[in-house]
Amino acid sequence: MAERAQPGWTDIAAGGWVRRLPASWRPYALLARLDRPIGSWLLFLPGLWSILLVRPAPAEALRLILLFGLGAVVMRSAGCVVNDMWDRDMDRQVTRTAGRPLASGALRMRQAAVFLAVLLTIGLCVLLQLGGLAQALGVLSLVLVALYPLAKRVTWWPQAVLGVTYGWGAPMGFAAAAGRVDPAALALWGAAFAWTLGYDTIYGHQDREDDALVGVRSTARLFASRTRPFLAACYTAAVALLALAGWLAGLSGWFLAGLAAPAALLAYQARAIDIADPSDCLRLFKLNRETGLAVAAAILLGWL
Repeated sequence: MAERAQPGWTDIAAGGWVRRLPASWRPYALLARLDRPIGSWLLFLPGLWSILLVRPAPAEALRLILLFGLGAVVMRSAGCVVNDMWDRDMDRQVTRTAGRPLASGALRMRQAAVFLAVLLTIGLCVLLQLGGLAQALGVLSLVLVALYPLAKRVTWWPQAVLGVTYGWGAPMGFAAAAGRVDPAALALWGAAFAWTLGYDTIYGHQDREDDALVGVRSTARLFASRTRPFLAACYTAAVALLALAGWLAGLSGWFLAGLAAPAALLAYQARAIDIADPSDCLRLFKLNRETGLAVAAAILLGWL
């Protein structure tokens, strides 16, 4: 397997609907990654799993799903703003991120701070629609959002910090739907953690060589050519913990049958990854939206 990534690779493209926005709005849309909704999907999906696992009344389930969907978009956007405010100097030195609004100078720090305040205000409005325990968990998640950009400077495992953060929707969604956090919710959180650890390692291979030059640490750099067995371990743990969560929640055997689909998608990622091809790494990373939706479908199947 070759080690040299494609030169000049970037995943920043102000095309599509972003191009049709007023020129003054486009940097904010790019700063929030609104042109790339995959991050919002990945933040939303563990919350969706937990809501479906609790199985509240249909109207309440729909209300919570809509709230968690909006919250995922807003808080993922806020996380991106925080990340780019911390990383603007390093981003200028990394090919894939040099075009980001703060790194390129399209926006100033003061503008980003005002935008962040607006996003957090919207997030607070969403949070206030939930119960007390879910609200407390939502406030705690802000600490995790702030810690992630720092993690890559001090540990080889920033993906683990992201795993805790992106998996937070599992106990939070469970708390919102059931008013408690029980062992099934914790198993679901563990599954989301292992899943995130795997897919964000794939994502990190887009920047592996540039990260080495600027001193950014990641599991992509740590495992490098050993990424496939690492992914296999992460994804095996994720599937096992999903099965445990389903058993603890009393799902039927149909849930285990339904897990075959996401398990197959995860196995494909571990087998197919080419760490020297950043565009393919991005493709495999994005495949996790379908993987997460397949888990949600398996949970629904388990209630039959």
